[in-house]
Amino acid sequence: MGGTKGEGASGAGEGRRAGARGGAGKGAALELTVGTRTVRLSNPDKVYFPERGFTKLDVARYFQAVGEGMLRALRDRPTTLERFPEGVTGESFYQKRAPKNLPEWIPTGRISFPSGRHADEICPTEVAAVLWAANLGCLTFHPWPVRRRDTEHPDELRIDLDPQPGRGFADAVRAAGLLREVLEGLGLTGWPKTSGGRGLHVFVPIAPEWTFPQARRAVIAIGRELERRDPELVTTAWWKEERGAKVFVDYNQMARDRTIASAYSVRRHPRATVSAPLRWPEVAEVEPEDFDLASMPGRYAAEGDVHADMAERSFRLEAALELAARDEREHRLGDLPYPPEHPKVAGEPTRVQPSRARRGGTSSPRA
Repeated sequence: MGGTKGEGASGAGEGRRAGARGGAGKGAALELTVGTRTVRLSNPDKVYFPERGFTKLDVARYFQAVGEGMLRALRDRPTTLERFPEGVTGESFYQKRAPKNLPEWIPTGRISFPSGRHADEICPTEVAAVLWAANLGCLTFHPWPVRRRDTEHPDELRIDLDPQPGRGFADAVRAAGLLREVLEGLGLTGWPKTSGGRGLHVFVPIAPEWTFPQARRAVIAIGRELERRDPELVTTAWWKEERGAKVFVDYNQMARDRTIASAYSVRRHPRATVSAPLRWPEVAEVEPEDFDLASMPGRYAAEGDVHADMAERSFRLEAALELAARDEREHRLGDLPYPPEHPKVAGEPTRVQPSRARRGGTSSPRA
């Protein structure tokens, strides 16, 4: 499902060269009409993906083509922008705080970090906000699993199936099949998508009634159940030296201030792959490279947003939390380490890397 430069990525929406704002020569700014908004796109001819030749304008046209689906994934969510102002071969950075030049029509939501500090992040409510961020070089959008009206209670479980060295996408697919069974046994339904790399993400919409620690505890319990069903395939081991060649359930993606790339985000890959929402029967039939800047608009035009119905569902966590309580009661399986930037949590095991602990070390390097 590949494509050539401009295939599917161009032709969506309206645009005109803004000669008065940059002249008629190469790099003249472009104005894009998005709903009732006009969004200015500077340097539209800048190449963002040298291997494919995709430009900043191609990226903007792509976001227009999949805009409603992307807005479904971002709507009202505090969102960190992963910006690539010089394209994927240049330096990138994460922008958490809303820029000072934020248009008044893009709302923000205040989130708190594990340190206790706060930030106001953009909360897209219309497709034009996605295009505005694209003009800043944003390719990947990282929304929090909360809405701006209540930033303390997640409304999504996000399960990241991350193949470790020695494993690949096919192994993530196997793990996802097991995960679907586990979720169904807990009265939950997941919506899968490619990560845009070698892994898979599965999102479960939940009622916003539980805290971050509770949601994270539920994901840990789900991951441990996957381990029991196939210990040669799945691991929840936080330390890389203990994971082996398995698929890691990255439970800390449910920790506060951890985010996962949104559906339809463009990833830092030479082929301009995107994070593609999937139906469950498709999971075993596709490859991550099937979905990119050129091919996804055609799929979207034909199929629409295959995760659209996720916005209409909301599940409860009692069964998953009871599974966690049973793990603690019957197997003495308690908490797992948090990321190093998080304050120490009561009942959390040591954050000392196992090999370092055996040598008597006390520091806690990253996993």
